Formats: sequence, C-alpha cells, structure tokens
Amino acid sequence: MADKSFLITRETTVAAPPERIHSLLDDFHEWRKWSPWEGLDPAMDRTYAGTGSGAGAVYAWRGNRKAGEGRMEILESEPRHVGIDLLFSAPMKAHNRVDFTLTPVEGGTHVEWAMTGPQNLVMRLMSKVWSMEKLVGPDLEKGLAQLKRTAENA
Repeated sequence: MADKSFLITRETTVAAPPERIHSLLDDFHEWRKWSPWEGLDPAMDRTYAGTGSGAGAVYAWRGNRKAGEGRMEILESEPRHVGIDLLFSAPMKAHNRVDFTLTPVEGGTHVEWAMTGPQNLVMRLMSKVWSMEKLVGPDLEKGLAQLKRTAENA
C-alpha cells in the first residue's frame, strides 16, 4: 500500500545567528516580512491570539481564493526549533505539521523548513497530476530566500 502522507523539505544557509532567525519564526507578526504567502491577497484578514509569540501563539487568516483560509499555532519553540500546527480550511481542507530547524554553522545558520501531513483521497488523486513537491516546494524556496534576506538585512 502506498504511503498516505507527504514530506517536503527545503534548506538554506543564512548569514545570521540562530537567535535572529528564531525571532522571525517565533512571532507570527514577523511572518509578514518573509512568508511566501503574505502577498497573495493584500486585503487578507489576519487575526492573532494566544501568547503573542512562542508556544501558544496563534495566527489565523482569511483571504481571496488564492490565499484561502486557515490557522497556525506554535506548538513548540526552542532556540533551535519551532514546530507549528497548520490547519487549512479553504480552498481545500488539510491538517499539516511545519517544522523549522536551526543549526549553527560557520558564518551563520543552516535553516531547514519541513512540512508534513496526511494525503486524503482527493490529494492523492491530485498528486498524480500535481505533486505536493511541485505545489509547495517553490513556495518554501521563495519563503527561505525571503527569510534569508530579512535576517541578513536586520
């Protein structure tokens, strides 16, 4: 039987300390500076709840069809890791996990962005034509490039 989940990862090296990068990941207000999805709908409705930053921080959005609707909550926030629960409500329903891992390296920080989740029947059928790698991979690459630029210019 085929695996019914997906895993997409992208990585880069950022010429900035882990603390600076962590602060951009750990506070959803900061995501507007680098997230690849923030520009999809200039009129997107955003709400923030919970702790403000770190574990318990919540970000919800509702936008045009391209931006969709969903909610994120930071479940884990450690100096070298941020784990997020990601729930999409529209245009498709999905419940995923996002992990950022920060590893100090000479001259900066190695950043890995991983997204994983189950593939329901519709997603498995769609993946025959459009793989999750092709659908989400370019967004993760764009987001990492923008995160790198933001952290290095801070």
